[in-house]
Amino acid sequence: MAEEKITRIAREIYENVGGPENVRKVIHCMTRVRMTIIDETKVDLAGLKAIKGVLGVIEDETLQVVIGPGTVNKVAQAMVDMVGVKLGEPFPDTSDSLDELMAKTKANAKEKYNKPSKFKAVLNTIAKIFVPLIPAFVGAGLIGGLASVLSNLVTAGTLDLATWGQIITVLKIIQGGIFSYLAIYVGLNSAQEFGATPALGGVIGAVSLLLGMDPNAPLKNVFNGTPLSAGQGGIIGVIFAVWLLAIFEKRLHKFVPESLDIIITPTLSLLVIGLAEIFLIMPVAGVISSSLVGAINFILSVGGGISGFVLGALFLPMVMFGLHQILTPIHLEMISKTGSTQLLPVLAMAGAGQVGAAIALWVRLRKDKEFVERVKGALPVGILGIGEPLIYGITLPLGRPFVTACIGGGIGGAVIGALGNAGAIAIGPSGVALLPLIADGKWWIYLCGLLGGYIGGFVATYFFGIPADAKMKADNYATVGPKEVVEPTLKVVEPVKFKTTTIKAPLSGKVVKLSKLNDQVFASGLMGKGVAIEPTNGEVCAPVTGTITSILPTKHAIGITSDEGVELLIHVGMDTVELKGVGFECFVNENEHVKAGDLLLKADLKKIKAAGFSATTPIVVTNTKEYSAVEVISSTEVTKGYPLITIKA
Repeated sequence: MAEEKITRIAREIYENVGGPENVRKVIHCMTRVRMTIIDETKVDLAGLKAIKGVLGVIEDETLQVVIGPGTVNKVAQAMVDMVGVKLGEPFPDTSDSLDELMAKTKANAKEKYNKPSKFKAVLNTIAKIFVPLIPAFVGAGLIGGLASVLSNLVTAGTLDLATWGQIITVLKIIQGGIFSYLAIYVGLNSAQEFGATPALGGVIGAVSLLLGMDPNAPLKNVFNGTPLSAGQGGIIGVIFAVWLLAIFEKRLHKFVPESLDIIITPTLSLLVIGLAEIFLIMPVAGVISSSLVGAINFILSVGGGISGFVLGALFLPMVMFGLHQILTPIHLEMISKTGSTQLLPVLAMAGAGQVGAAIALWVRLRKDKEFVERVKGALPVGILGIGEPLIYGITLPLGRPFVTACIGGGIGGAVIGALGNAGAIAIGPSGVALLPLIADGKWWIYLCGLLGGYIGGFVATYFFGIPADAKMKADNYATVGPKEVVEPTLKVVEPVKFKTTTIKAPLSGKVVKLSKLNDQVFASGLMGKGVAIEPTNGEVCAPVTGTITSILPTKHAIGITSDEGVELLIHVGMDTVELKGVGFECFVNENEHVKAGDLLLKADLKKIKAAGFSATTPIVVTNTKEYSAVEVISSTEVTKGYPLITIKA
């Protein structure tokens, strides 16, 4: 039914503007479809206004049909799909064969767009958990990579420990701020994604570190009696445990009396899920680890390029599940007996495959500017041997590139195995940082392996690892122009009943009535009641506790639904969609739950005004009709976080 409504609105708009042949191009912003009309005499304004679902029509440089958030992007996309162009592209001459062209483009769309799957949903969830961590990955990773290079040079005797030792220690402390406690950060983000209490998710992440365990009396694996080790189960184990936490906590909320909920629910949740993590999730990973020891020893005994390929290809999946912990004693035993570990350089090729895959993604998806920025940040870290940003932020969320990256790692491992197994004199990070530790002058073998991994990962990913939907998004990115992307929230929020609720000011400044705005949509109240603020500061904070429902790629407008069900639109500036994101920085993601006062975005007011746009920011209750009254409290100056609007149920 939803699709029929969207198609109907799109077709009726065309019918009242003289058909697609009278339209030069279509774009849209947060609230309205904007059309460049060829012959304005063919436009039936009354007919447009009469369309069910259209809130209003504005005549300006472009003809603007007001539809509202959540629907406008779908209608605009349907309109261009009917013609066979992308948003923002000039329309072709369709006067002779419009029906034929529409049928063709509809068939093409069915072939191009893959149906949603559970696997893609899982990958999407992983991306939402790890993408917010990428800036920390990149910063700490580069610092850690530098520390690794210096440390390896000290181990190799090139640098003096007395001179460089303290500097290396300081750099490693900074690096450890995220990588040593990554499980906690993942627990927090996973809880936000799954709808659990973030603090409880962080605790569940910390449980996997076994911080309170006495090393002299370790907890035992209930399956085979071996000691549990910190991190056993890996990051994937943490995500799974927090997913269970979310299910368990939500069910407790339904049955525990409200007066006891704050005591009983968190206590039982941590106890039950913590026990399951320690005595089930981590031991299962331990059993897998133990069985892999024999397999690894067998692979090593085979030798040559075959063993190199298998080990290089399988190492990253082992890291994901925390199974790489079992390799440390093997490395140490090899160094003790032979003076070097021939296993470490081979396994390091897994990171080389990731680097090659990331470069291929950069080349193939270069039009997707946001994705390229992530790759550019993660690549230097990956080259230095810190693989988390590439794994969790780039290849794994896309699915197929992770597999082709593993193939690239296998190719790099095969190169080293075939050339004679270079060894490392100590355990250290991979990437180019490992070069100083390669024994017996065989650094050139290791370097050949790196190049093999880079090339293998690049070729496998470039030709076989690019997901169709990612390619389509990238191809559309550059030509779309200002485009709103609104996806249904993944979280089902049951509104809280209230008599009166308060909306706080999202920014500081002078209060302006909507009717005073030089924009008919907001001034007329088409989008709902509310108020505007002439800001003195560019920081925009959450006016309510709730869920982010929509964010424009241009970052100038954001939608948020409070836990009580109030739907708000914050639109920074007038016509600032034309800035295409310049001067805006967003700090939240769609479907993220935020608290009142949390920073949502920053706007550079000087850039906005220098470009000739007003920075006046409307705050509108878009579901105004559901309430008996929406009243503005402040009428002159307001400070961020102070009461701004009251709503009566």
